[in-house]
Amino acid sequence: MPNLRLADLTAEIEANVRRALLEDVGSGDITAQLIPAERLAKATIITRDDCVIAGTAWVDAVFRQLDPRVAVHWQVKDGERARANQPLFHLEGPARSLLTGERSALNFLQLLSGVATHAQFFADKVADTQVKLLDTRKTLPGLRLAQKYAVTCGGCHNHRIGLFDAFLIKENHIAASGGIAQAISAARRIAPGKPVEVEVESLEELKEALEAGADIVMLDELSLDDMREAVRLNAGKAKLEASGGVNESTLRVIAETGVDYISIGAMTKDVKAVDLSMRLSL
Repeated sequence: MPNLRLADLTAEIEANVRRALLEDVGSGDITAQLIPAERLAKATIITRDDCVIAGTAWVDAVFRQLDPRVAVHWQVKDGERARANQPLFHLEGPARSLLTGERSALNFLQLLSGVATHAQFFADKVADTQVKLLDTRKTLPGLRLAQKYAVTCGGCHNHRIGLFDAFLIKENHIAASGGIAQAISAARRIAPGKPVEVEVESLEELKEALEAGADIVMLDELSLDDMREAVRLNAGKAKLEASGGVNESTLRVIAETGVDYISIGAMTKDVKAVDLSMRLSL
């Protein structure tokens, strides 16, 4: 499946930000009203962590929707690595607006940069191999596209976006359909042209999936020896994806089996937000 592009996310970004501002600002920022409306200010946002940047467009949208008089001056771009205590961007504009938008803007940037940083951590471990690392649907509700975009900023790749753009036939689907071949055949009828992926738990199931013409076969928690044998049996017929039991200590050895893809739910699920700080000056 192709990676998400920022150019395709304009409407999604605007919607994400509208929801965030409604949630945080509501009927109005009463604390900001302590500051005279005409007072102007500047602010610098720094990272306290080494990180990979993602989410600049969401920050821009926060201040554009909140107050177009705020100017945002970026020192970094999405996908770039930043060092602890490095300035990321500067703000200029009404002091009220800078303070009102601070939390929403930084929430997006800290989360998405956290995802990108985590993705880059995994990508670096297999950078000299041919494997592609994929995200999953284990994302925060309402922020899937944002998180999947951040994954690409960290050098990894997008799996299917949702339940609509590709088939992923798992154990329960197989059982309810009457078997692997029947499930694949039905998928071809239902949505010709959509990628068909089948999850298998043994080499015998792998053979069934290959004979039935699966595009991608997900090897669910197979041993390393079985993964190597799966690569031999496959011989390029389909793409092979390893899933389950993937972590910092197993990623490299799984990549070395010769599979095409490794999916990692932790990339979007187990994320530590980047520590950011805004310093205001009048």
